[in-house]
Order: sequence, then structure tokens, then C-alpha cells
Amino acid sequence: MYFHGTSRINEQNHLEIGGVDTVDLANTYGTPLYVYDVALIRERARSFRETFKRLNINAQVAYASKAFSTIAMVQLADEEGLSLDVVSGGELFTALQAGFPPERIHFHGNNKSYEELDMAIKYGIGCIVVDNFYELSLIEEVCNANNTNVQILLRVTPGIEAHTHDYILTGQEDSKFGFGLINGQADKAVEIALESQNIVLLGIHCHIGSQIFETTGFLLATERIFTKMKEWKERHGFIPTVVNLGGGFGIRYTADDNPITVSKYVEEIIAEVKKHSDDLSIDIPEIWIEPGRSLVGDAGTTIYSVGSRKEVPNIRQYLAIDGGMSDNIRPALYQAKYEAVLANRVNDEIEETVSIAGKCCESGDMLIWDLPLPKANSNDLLAVFCTGAYGYSMSNNYNRIPRPAVVFVENGEAQLVVKRESYEDLVRLDIPIKTQVIK
Repeated sequence: MYFHGTSRINEQNHLEIGGVDTVDLANTYGTPLYVYDVALIRERARSFRETFKRLNINAQVAYASKAFSTIAMVQLADEEGLSLDVVSGGELFTALQAGFPPERIHFHGNNKSYEELDMAIKYGIGCIVVDNFYELSLIEEVCNANNTNVQILLRVTPGIEAHTHDYILTGQEDSKFGFGLINGQADKAVEIALESQNIVLLGIHCHIGSQIFETTGFLLATERIFTKMKEWKERHGFIPTVVNLGGGFGIRYTADDNPITVSKYVEEIIAEVKKHSDDLSIDIPEIWIEPGRSLVGDAGTTIYSVGSRKEVPNIRQYLAIDGGMSDNIRPALYQAKYEAVLANRVNDEIEETVSIAGKCCESGDMLIWDLPLPKANSNDLLAVFCTGAYGYSMSNNYNRIPRPAVVFVENGEAQLVVKRESYEDLVRLDIPIKTQVIK
């Protein structure tokens, strides 16, 4: 079993994270429970930033907060000197509530509303990543109404297909995101932005996919962007000061995953940008990247309590937990795979292979198939690793199941950063119908 960050097995044969026993965490905060290894998040953030610094490159490392957005996480990103990528008014509001500097916020999204853009522009965020022609027109309206201007990047689709699951591909030509780099849409968008009195065009953005284990896609996308930059330089005298190559850096979920190091991603991207900048005889643009999963994914562990067991003779043993697709929908959405241990009996002898079932009323609510474990009993604790990205952020109240609490652990201390939802929380926004008076 591979342990991430500060995770280890302590003298009680319990899983320990950040110097805190997960059994104690479960007893204190209940289950299901998201536990985040803060030291590992800090280490990853510093690895990205220090690689750029070591190579003397102007850069912004923006945490892609869609992976896990809470006030505490945004504060942690600020502590580590990161910028912030938000994709909705709600994520922007969370960032502002956390006191995050608005000039370091980048606003993404393929269908931003007038109200969201108005909010972003009024708070003076650093950059809007524009996704389509409709949004360019909408920004003009908002800027005119506020008598101001705004800095933007144009998101382009470079036609590069990352080696990942089809559902999370975003950089290929047929995508709901961005201006086509090959079909002329990006050229037209550049012309519109350069002619605008309200828009300051900083540069170009692309994002080629997620959970990527090699740099080839990033390098090809960079090459295509710089080919277009040569045309824009000759045609318009436009030289982007920012090239944002997105995120998608992969992490290890299971033994089948083999990601490269943070520094290798960054070093190879920098080398490619340098090469093409030299070819164009321009200064190296500021490089922006947007790690999300690679900052928080393997820093998160979900702790569950084991409940019922079902045996299908000669076929399968099902072991049910007190969570499931309500707190981790990724296995149901795109067959995501995880590793897990019994947190209260980590080193006990493996005695059986079970499939971990969630408690939602769906046949597809299966968290892990065919997991080797010690003989598990009711109330044992199951720790599922690498749930830090898109667990809490995609959690839901299906079957009216309250969302779990979130705890940060670091240096032997635990801090509750999101309270567990109560049943009262579930009905807080409900409005009863008026009772009909029968005369």
C-alpha cells in the first residue's frame, strides 16, 4: 500500500495523517469525514512556485479551486502565494469571503452571466478568461455600465487530445470550451479584443484535459499557440504578455498510475515556451498554470464507517459504508478507481476480497470493486485515499443525505473547516405549501 504525504501507520495499527490518528478523528467528528493533509498541499504548492523561481521565470501558479473550494482552502492558497482560478459566482464569492486578493483571481467558465461578470469587474479581479463571442459582447456591456475596463485572456482549443478519459477532455477541437485555434475563431476573437476600448488583452489560455501523466500534450499545445502568435504579431503587432497553459497534471490514485514530478512538468513547459519565444525574437511571456487536483487530490482521505454485508454465493461479497456517491460521485460518473485500507486495523492480515457499496439507492453507487481487506466488521473504519479533488466539491444531497464535515490536519493538530450538514440544513431553504382551507 502506497501512503501519501504524512500518512503512516502508528503504534496502535491505525492510519495516522498529519500526526493525528484517524480513529480519533472519526470519534470526534463522525463519518463520513474528509481529512486533508495540509503539509502535503503546502509541499505541492511550493514545488510549483519554486521551480519557476529557480529557473527565473515570471509566472503565476493559480489554484484551480473547482477541485475543492472552501474558505479555509482559499486561505491556504493565499498563504502559499498562489493565485486563484474560479469558475462561478459562488467560487468567486467564497474567495472574496476568504479575503483573497481580487487582483490574483482569474475567472473562468463557458457561460458566465451578466451578474457574475458584473460582480467580478466591480471587485476588480485580475483577469477574466473569455470563452466565447457572446461573453466578449457581455463584457463590453458590463464595462460600459461600470465605466471601466478589464484584463482578459482568450481561451483557445488547440486541437490537442490529452491521454485521459473522454468525459474530462477539454482541449480537442470539438469542445464546449474556448475559441477554435484551427478554425479561425481565435483569430476573430483576437481582432475583436484588440479593437475594444474596454478590454485589455493580456494573452492566451488553453487547457487540454485532466489527469495527464506526460508533457507531450502541453508541448504540442504550446507549439500551436506560438504558431498563431507569429501570425498575430505580423498581422496586428500583438504579442501576448501571458501564456496560460492550464492544468490537468496527474496524480497517483492506484498502483496503475505513474505521474511525473511537479518540477518535470514545469521544467519542460518552460523549455518549450523559451524555445518558441526565441524563434519569434520576443521576450518570454509570463507563464500561468492552474493546478487543482495535483495540489489537493492525494492530500485528501475520506473516512467511512462499515455497515452491512451481503454475500452473493460464488460471486461477490458486498461491504456497505455510510457514504457513497453523495460524497464521491467520481466512480459513478467515470469509473474512477481508488485504493483503501481499514483505518483502525491497517496491518491486519488480508483475508477477503470485497466490493465497497455506497448507501445511496442506486445500483451504480459502488465506490471500489474487488478490494483486498482484512475481515471487516460493522463499525470498522474504511479510509479511501486520494479523494481530495472533486469529492467535497461534487458532493450532493441525493437521498437527502447530509454532506460530510471537512477537517484539516497538520503537525499533530486537527481543525474543523467545514461543519457536517444536519437534517435541519437539508430543509432550511424548503418552503411548505399553504394548507388549503376547506369550507
